[in-house]
Amino acid sequence: MTALVLGPHLRHVSAHTATIWVETDGPCEVRVVNAEHGLDAAARTFTAHGHHYGLVEIDGLDAGARVPYAVVLDDQTVWPVPGDEFPPSQIRTLDPDGELRISFGSCRRSPGTPERFGHDALAAFAHRLRGGDDVAWPDILLMVGDQVYADELSDEMRAFIRSRRGADEPPVDEAADFEDYTHLYKLAWLHDPAVRWLLSTVPTFTIFDDHDIRDDWNTSYAWREEMWSQPWWKARITGGIGSYWIYQHLGNMSPRDRASDPLYKAVRDASGDAGPILDEFAEQADKEPASTRWSYAHDWGGTRLIVVDSRCSRLLTADRRGMLDDEEFRWLDEQCQGGMDHLLIASSLPYLLPRAIHHAESWNEAVAGGAWGKRSAALGEKIRQAADLEHWAAFERSFREVAGDVVAVGQGDRGPAPASISFLSGDIHYSYLARVIAPETRSQITQIVCSPLRNPLIGKFRWANKVVCSRAAAAPFRVLSMLSKVPAPPLRWRMTDGPWFDNAIATVTLSGRECKVRWETPRDATTLAEMGRASITP
Repeated sequence: MTALVLGPHLRHVSAHTATIWVETDGPCEVRVVNAEHGLDAAARTFTAHGHHYGLVEIDGLDAGARVPYAVVLDDQTVWPVPGDEFPPSQIRTLDPDGELRISFGSCRRSPGTPERFGHDALAAFAHRLRGGDDVAWPDILLMVGDQVYADELSDEMRAFIRSRRGADEPPVDEAADFEDYTHLYKLAWLHDPAVRWLLSTVPTFTIFDDHDIRDDWNTSYAWREEMWSQPWWKARITGGIGSYWIYQHLGNMSPRDRASDPLYKAVRDASGDAGPILDEFAEQADKEPASTRWSYAHDWGGTRLIVVDSRCSRLLTADRRGMLDDEEFRWLDEQCQGGMDHLLIASSLPYLLPRAIHHAESWNEAVAGGAWGKRSAALGEKIRQAADLEHWAAFERSFREVAGDVVAVGQGDRGPAPASISFLSGDIHYSYLARVIAPETRSQITQIVCSPLRNPLIGKFRWANKVVCSRAAAAPFRVLSMLSKVPAPPLRWRMTDGPWFDNAIATVTLSGRECKVRWETPRDATTLAEMGRASITP
């Protein structure tokens, strides 16, 4: 009998379509069924590095439908699991005329104890939703980075690695290849029954950040050169990117995009194991960022969500650096248009940081680029990697280009201005709201940060970030950036809510021209408490 290894995960959903993702322990036919609703969709699995995966495309659903489903592998029902404490999983399609709720967060360590990482906001969120339809359900769950930690391992992951190779074999205490990554995903998404159920019944979208691959991933050209000089790096980067494509990216795509994707066709059509095809793709994606696109955009009613890859698509050469390569920036520019009620731009890295950090990173970029001479440039590079100075502010030209796009949209130069333009981000392990106060636009432009789902800052790191969030901290760092001839930022903003340093999940609610956000933190393993709320639009 074929067994379910991981999943089912409810991934891309629209008003009439849905996608179910699974991993199984052998080749099989995967069916998603509900006789009462006339649901019976099927797909064959494909194989990569000895693992088997299936994506079932479902069409013809009613908008705003709630359809319970079962998963059948070769005529054996494997989901729902008999005796499960959670309600039956449902396919929940979107209602284009209704409210849209997007819950999001980033940075989740699992497994681990509450004493070490606190309570899991994602698990507590699942326990709330099990209460039924009288609870405000999200239409979308967006996870904006660090879904797995490939370089900060749990005891369970270390034990798995020890069963495969010696303790001193590099990379020590880090994931080494595709097989290690498959186990990381199992631990992250299978360990807690509440999270497994949540992913089976709430449409989920993702984008990666550095720890999905390695801390400081693509910080700079020097970092890339150092990594590719390591004999173990090729297996690590191909395993990380290849597994991300299967476990995360495939489900972000619409059915139309998936059907036209050449790699998806190639792995499904492979006569045997498609691992070599996937490895070749992953290596090219790393060495030639323009060869693939991880960013994506979806429209739901009056809302456009743009999810930007700010990691793999960076432009990093000996003489040029950009948060996105040229082709990716052209794509983003095309997506930033008016005519919507709300424009959401999700990036794992916050676009609008606390002002002190923004100026520090822009200063560091200038120094590392030679503004203070070659000797200082080498020191600047060391500081960049040691202090993780690699957000949008550390790519000053990229920051300015995005500012130009959002201001043009907000001033109505690209069609009717949205009521709100919001950046949704994680990464920095605390949450806040920042509002743009200049230049004046017709849209309310904000940065909404929610981080972490489960991995809080502690001790001196929390204290240091509280300090830099104060208004007084910005001035000395702005002086440093001015001494490095960094021009003033094209936007002015201030933090109006937060910072909050507890584990959290945020929900953005969009209704007509109204936009609101609410942050919640787990009080215990099964309960959430409000941490903050704000109205984005007047």
